Amino acid sequence: MTDDIRRSSLRSVSTTPCAIVPPHLLNRLARAEEPAVHEPARRTLALDAAQRVQRRLTAEIGPTAALPSRGSDHSDRTVCDVEHRQELPGRRIRGEGEADVPDTSVNYAYDGLGATFDFYLQALSRSSIDGAGLPLDASVHYRRDYDNAFWDGEQMVFGDGDGRIFGDFTQSPDVIGHELTHGVTQYTANLTYMGQSGALNEHLSDVFGSLVEQYAKGETIEEANWLIGEELLRPGVQGVALRSMKAPGTAYDDDELGKDPQPAHMNDFVQTFADNGGVHINSGIPNHAFYLAATQLGAHAWDGAGRIWYDVLTSGTLASDADFTSFARRTVDAADAYGPQERDAVLQAWDAVGVPTDGLSRPVTQ
Repeated sequence: MTDDIRRSSLRSVSTTPCAIVPPHLLNRLARAEEPAVHEPARRTLALDAAQRVQRRLTAEIGPTAALPSRGSDHSDRTVCDVEHRQELPGRRIRGEGEADVPDTSVNYAYDGLGATFDFYLQALSRSSIDGAGLPLDASVHYRRDYDNAFWDGEQMVFGDGDGRIFGDFTQSPDVIGHELTHGVTQYTANLTYMGQSGALNEHLSDVFGSLVEQYAKGETIEEANWLIGEELLRPGVQGVALRSMKAPGTAYDDDELGKDPQPAHMNDFVQTFADNGGVHINSGIPNHAFYLAATQLGAHAWDGAGRIWYDVLTSGTLASDADFTSFARRTVDAADAYGPQERDAVLQAWDAVGVPTDGLSRPVTQ
């Protein structure tokens, strides 16, 4: 198969739209008494369901290694305004190299696309999300009071939020990095969006979404907050973000949102049919493993654990239905290429969250 045909095949893969606010959280808001809370949540759930119907649940092709990058070392961004309608992409507002516009949502989206492109190119030598310079497109002001942002398999789409629980979704660079990384996964391991493989899909987006923000700010592991979507929650909401990689289960505890349900250990793995088998919930387990491995290795997370995780994602050996154990084993194998310190840190991290690595040698305890 030629590279051009292969790129076309990957580009046409249909996956479930991956939205940053999970359905279990929107379902909670949809039951709220206050109309300003439940009405936007109900509309968002209906729109998200329609998106899922339009796209098949699982991919039609197996995992493939990343294509050699033949793309540009410059981003190619376009941001459009849907003007509170649903038809994409909307009216073009800003293109690559053009100056700021009065619409701050457009500017935030433009900057977030650029930060993600720069991270993948400069930190991981990958040209855009497909490895071959794919243009990055985004649409803002999707419908009214839409409480989400998503990658639809072709572009980014941002809601403005309801103004009561959630604010403008373009304001969070890790959210933009998270959603665009669903595109990276689409072009590489193509992880099935269900159960543990779906949780790994969400986990990888959280990892690299967080690293996009850390890289842009030049943060060390100690300086990073390890939160996903910390800019989204409006004043008065009892919480700091949608998720915490450092301490899963602690991101929010609010009368409207409920209590953050993410586990940090396999002992607390959530068995559920909701959310495609809890993909946004159980991703807390590998998220915490990554945080622990990165902390053990120190300095900048993208140079240590981030590189190991990226190697696995783009290796071409990760099955589309991979579970936590098979993914963990591949990260240990990938860490071998960097040295015993890296291997030991990764082993310790998976051991700490209760994910077995089967016959692999156990970490050395100090």
